[in-house]
Amino acid sequence: MIPCGFVSAAVRSFTPSGPAGGRFCWRLLGTGSATRRNMSSKRQVDHLERTASNYRQNALYPAEVCGIVNESETVKRLRIGVHPDFTFKAGQWVDFFIPGVEKVGGFSMCSSPGLLQREGVIELAIKYTKHPPAHWVHTACNVGSRVAMRVGGDFFFDPSPSDPSVDLLLVAGGVGINPLYSILLHTTDLLHLNQASRGRDYNISSAHLCYSAKNTEELLFKSSITEACRQFPDKFSCHFHVTQQRAEVDPHLQPFVRSGRITEEELQAHVNPQRTLCYLCGPPPMIEAISKTLTGLGLPKDRILFEKWW
Repeated sequence: MIPCGFVSAAVRSFTPSGPAGGRFCWRLLGTGSATRRNMSSKRQVDHLERTASNYRQNALYPAEVCGIVNESETVKRLRIGVHPDFTFKAGQWVDFFIPGVEKVGGFSMCSSPGLLQREGVIELAIKYTKHPPAHWVHTACNVGSRVAMRVGGDFFFDPSPSDPSVDLLLVAGGVGINPLYSILLHTTDLLHLNQASRGRDYNISSAHLCYSAKNTEELLFKSSITEACRQFPDKFSCHFHVTQQRAEVDPHLQPFVRSGRITEEELQAHVNPQRTLCYLCGPPPMIEAISKTLTGLGLPKDRILFEKWW
């Protein structure tokens, strides 16, 4: 990994046309929402078309890959140096333009706005698939590779100090952890700001993460997540739900690991209809089931935000 400097090269031959496929974002739950689509459609709609109604910044920024690590056997984390004017909110995604690749990727940031402010970089964790942008990341991307990015998305957490106190409930499935990890990191940064100012400038009462994966090997960012829980035990808590665990669980993870899917009982323990704000990201069937459970527990639909990925 090398230091990320200012990205000075101009963007050339980036045209935001052509199909993208892959993950996409819906912001939702509300009757009559324009973002409710028919998930059974057989035609594979591309990322740009699926997210056409979502907020997007106007600017397309040049960027340069300055670090690549294997987050797991199937996920690479890119560290990307960006233009000084690049900004985003925790939970948002980027349109990802690659020279020579017609299809446009859509990937959620897995880093915090604070990291961007401190170091001028963002991070993306991308799972291997045959979808051209993801395939390029795993087979052709190198340190020094140049791309272009445009920020978009209505799924984000960006509180102001004057906002009422909130309890965050974050529910992730698989690589759906990416935007929620960004939100968790942003929350950590805000709590550090509160400590530095010796006040309670940001009214974050608590944050609980429910994160489901096949096994502990597929849990991304688990060390950082458990460290946040240990650093702020009165604020953060998490349960890692594993559905196909065969190997013995690492002793350091054991206090956080639960066998089986996320349960109604766990959700109920972290739902206060007046204070809880829930962010969900994962496969559509999981999101539909969790959303139904949360509304059944009395959480208003306007306090349930979700992003679906394929």
